[in-house]
Amino acid sequence: LGPTPTSVGILQPSRDAGNADGDVSLGITRRGYNVQVYDGRFHDFWREFDDESWATALEAESFAVFCGKVRTLLPKIAKRSHVLGLPSEGYCFHFLYRKLLLGEAHFRNRSTSFAAVGWHPNDCMAAPDDVRAELERLAKQPKVVAIGEIGIDHYRLPSTRGGTEAEDEAFKARQVQLFRQQLEVAAELGLSVVIHQRAAFEPCMEVFEPFADRVHGVFHCFVDNPEAARRVLALGSIVSFTGVSTFKNAAEVRESMASVPLDKLMLETDAPFLAPVPYRGKRCEPAYVREISEVAAETLGVTREALSEATCVTARAFFKGLE
Repeated sequence: LGPTPTSVGILQPSRDAGNADGDVSLGITRRGYNVQVYDGRFHDFWREFDDESWATALEAESFAVFCGKVRTLLPKIAKRSHVLGLPSEGYCFHFLYRKLLLGEAHFRNRSTSFAAVGWHPNDCMAAPDDVRAELERLAKQPKVVAIGEIGIDHYRLPSTRGGTEAEDEAFKARQVQLFRQQLEVAAELGLSVVIHQRAAFEPCMEVFEPFADRVHGVFHCFVDNPEAARRVLALGSIVSFTGVSTFKNAAEVRESMASVPLDKLMLETDAPFLAPVPYRGKRCEPAYVREISEVAAETLGVTREALSEATCVTARAFFKGLE
């Protein structure tokens, strides 16, 4: 949609404060412990993956070369997941970039490749005044299953980078406008949305609530308190938890997780960010959804099999056409 790629999530979506330059996300679907586990938030267009990055291909080479590097990387991701006990079942691609054609044959023909499209709030100032027409065009592509990642982020305002208060207000206003436009498209097309909010729960809810009866949302990378979780669920939406839930100092996150019914949550890695314990501080991998699911099962007081069944059903119901 814009001059830089913006990441999105599909199965269990997530993105932290993110890449100011934008990135392309990968997700992978896996089977582990003889049960199915989903993770759909993997940012491979990030400096932590420079050893396998495709960024050079995107910036300096042809789209054909870029696609060739993508094909090379996918088996590596799958192999790493398999080594950690999560054999690959399939792949989920998601792009938001003008030059990444959703109709490209390699992705269009993969039965397990899907897309979610949206303009990330941190890239709001680069967005055109009205993104609705272009977003609708992309969202109507046959493999698009959701709109995202969209929302409100007050964590990295211009003032955190030397900007002024006036620039902060303009930034916030543009985020609201962009979020509302994309929710309008989601409502019109009947697509769910992946919602990013950071340090902005109330402003995010203020924009989302008028759409809640028409748009199903997942508040990804959820770290707010149980009351906030209850408010999200009351709107008919759901929440998603990352490796943060495994951190020693994240008792409130686990408290929130414990307060959520089993059929109202999803799990995510947000790789390469937020690696769970015991990998905290290292580069996160999609395979680490295993560690997240172990903590989630313990926190919720259920077996891994029950957690698997519930979250997989939730993911398939949330993302239109995922089956």
